[in-house]
Amino acid sequence: MKKSASLPLRLLIGVIAGALLGLLIPQESALPFAEAAVNIIGTVKYILGQIINFCVPLIIIGFIAPSITKLGSNATRLLGVAIVIAYISSVLAAFMSMGAGYAIIPHLAFASTAEEAASLPVPFELAIPQIMPVMSALVFSVLVGLAAVWTRARTVTAVLEEFQEIVLEVVKRVIIPILPFFIAVTFYQLGWNGSITRQLPVFLLAILIVMLGHYIWLAVLYGVSGAYAGRSGLEVAKHYGPAYLTAVGTMSSAATLAVALQCAHKSKNLRSDMVDFGIPLFANIHLCGSVLTEVFFCMTVSQVLYGSLPSFGTMALFCVLLAVFAIGAPGVPGGTVVASLGLIAGVLQFDGAGQALMLAIFALQDSFGTACNVTGDGALTLILTGYAEKHHIKQADAPFS
Repeated sequence: MKKSASLPLRLLIGVIAGALLGLLIPQESALPFAEAAVNIIGTVKYILGQIINFCVPLIIIGFIAPSITKLGSNATRLLGVAIVIAYISSVLAAFMSMGAGYAIIPHLAFASTAEEAASLPVPFELAIPQIMPVMSALVFSVLVGLAAVWTRARTVTAVLEEFQEIVLEVVKRVIIPILPFFIAVTFYQLGWNGSITRQLPVFLLAILIVMLGHYIWLAVLYGVSGAYAGRSGLEVAKHYGPAYLTAVGTMSSAATLAVALQCAHKSKNLRSDMVDFGIPLFANIHLCGSVLTEVFFCMTVSQVLYGSLPSFGTMALFCVLLAVFAIGAPGVPGGTVVASLGLIAGVLQFDGAGQALMLAIFALQDSFGTACNVTGDGALTLILTGYAEKHHIKQADAPFS
């Protein structure tokens, strides 16, 4: 994922600071300033949540619609194949994670906060309504993006691209800076009402389960790609150690791209032209590890905060749309989970507390999700190599642009 390098650290600081403050000033605190402090924190949490929720439809329109126009105007055969296999990898990873969620989460030792957890008081409310509902923004973005491609509307396409730049600046200068504070006050609430001490072990276990899921999915990807290409997927994967470690350290596919290219070029089973084309492209559109993580964490948060898992139909719709979103809106600072807040709110009906909790626990394992994304790109490039060979596509002398 492409993001500010210090964001996960700031989110982690917000989690720790908020939780500790909540434990120091709990709901039953007798300190003379406790009531005033709780009122201020509750108001701050409400206002920050209103700002974030207001920006969600803007993020959806600003990233999905122009991304569709960009993809549609460059739809060559190899690009089409790359997009299809990236989507298939992400959506199948999402469904695997969903199946694991239904099988595992009901057996975890949850102490549900759905009924017992108190909410912070909000003595002052400043409502900031969204310009349109989240699902309306999603449908609007898809239809406008597709129609712009169909009609070759250059002016609208240029406007959408410029609007994307505007929204990106809003995300960078408004959403990202306030996220650590919003998460801090959210975790203050969890510490204040006692939820944090009951749920922390379960969240740590969920992170370990997700990391195991990453390795399982990478094994599946390299097994399938090797079978399709008729070449060893293990031979490709064995070169990816430096890229995996770089992704863990940088938490950025962009920062890892140079190392990933070097690792892929060392493999004798990958065509060099497919590496030059596939690795940079998949770094932007193939987010299997992030999608897998988000699905399982969404189900975990739903169980913790709302007392139940989403229905099968709801989760299936979320998985399908999330995989589309991973392709359509790459490079959003703050990662996949920030870009998909609209889906979390619109499809899963998470409120501000649920969204903040998702942001926090996602950030705790974000480096491993990025490493899964980067390492999985080698498997998809092996599929491209097999496709090029099977369809007698001549090897290019120069890298693809």
